[in-house]
Amino acid sequence: MKRKAKIQLILGGVLLILFIVFTLSLKFIDVKDVGPKGSSVAFASVNKAVHNFFGVNMTLYNITDWMGVAAIVIAFCFAILGLMQWIKRKNILKVDRDLIILGIFYIAVFIFYVLFEYVKINYRPILINGYLETSYPSSTTLLFITFMPTAILQFKSRIKNTFLKNTVNLLCVALTLFAVVGRLMSGVHWFTDILGSIILSASLILFYCGANSFE
Repeated sequence: MKRKAKIQLILGGVLLILFIVFTLSLKFIDVKDVGPKGSSVAFASVNKAVHNFFGVNMTLYNITDWMGVAAIVIAFCFAILGLMQWIKRKNILKVDRDLIILGIFYIAVFIFYVLFEYVKINYRPILINGYLETSYPSSTTLLFITFMPTAILQFKSRIKNTFLKNTVNLLCVALTLFAVVGRLMSGVHWFTDILGSIILSASLILFYCGANSFE
């Protein structure tokens, strides 16, 4: 298991470096003022082509926005489970190891979420209520691709009924795919916003899996 954990941690590190390099490239490669109010975006040719292809669908935007709340609720439930174990067992070290790791994982996701509220890489391809909003990386995509797969791993070990477990996990996969694709098709993010979220999320999940694989 340690070899598997090392591979997962190394891959997580590689993807994190890739995310950093990709993020830095968004300040230099094919940067053009193609956004609203003359806002600029990198990989402008690709981003503009994808945006024009899908157009804008505010219905999908609103649906995926509300779905993001569902992902947060699921994460909150696992946080409450960990807190209840802590209170009952009166020692945080006696909380299930995977829940402690999950808590650290949630903190890491939150740090990145807040970080990019202040580090403005680019703005949305459309105005929201008449204002420019930061767009990179897609926060809704980040929440879904981090919270849902880790929830699936938790459900696998905590739900004993095979049918119920498979049903819940299939639903999580379907919701994640719909949220990510729906976010792209809604036209409220550039393609690179979605791609950046995917790379960062994959890195964080590999770190989570690697930490859990150590015994």
